[in-house]
Amino acid sequence: MDKKGAVEAALFASAKGMRVIDIANQTGMSEEDVRVSLKTLSIEYERMGSAIKVAKIDAEYALQLREEYAHYTERFTEAEISKGVQRTAAVIAYHQPILQSELCRTLGPRVYDDVRRLTELDLVVAKPKGQTLELTTSKKFAEHYGIEGTSKADIKKWIEKMDKKAQT
Repeated sequence: MDKKGAVEAALFASAKGMRVIDIANQTGMSEEDVRVSLKTLSIEYERMGSAIKVAKIDAEYALQLREEYAHYTERFTEAEISKGVQRTAAVIAYHQPILQSELCRTLGPRVYDDVRRLTELDLVVAKPKGQTLELTTSKKFAEHYGIEGTSKADIKKWIEKMDKKAQT
């Protein structure tokens, strides 16, 4: 068995990030072999100039599209997430945690539909807080947008970087 190929197949088949131990359990490999394979894959993707990269998001690994290639996929993902829903997601990400009632005052009543869509896609977590919901982004949000971290600071930094790119 090609260890690197087994790790790559596990990452490719997974709809979400995987911890080293999960990859090891799925492939029957040792954790050390998984770590070596992840490093080798990462180097090979980089050396090839591939549009794909091995991303580490907190303690999990995933195959992701590199930022500079994201614009090639916009027409495919736009139907899934409209620009309005993306704008709502960006506001949630930037100001998280944010109350849905506050978001509604800022963006208007359409946020209720947007939040419903974002929670259906598992991009936003909505927890009851009094008469409203407290909204934060999920780990899947970071994976979906190729953000290499799930902390508020990581996401805010990524949003600011995207905003600067959009202005140029």
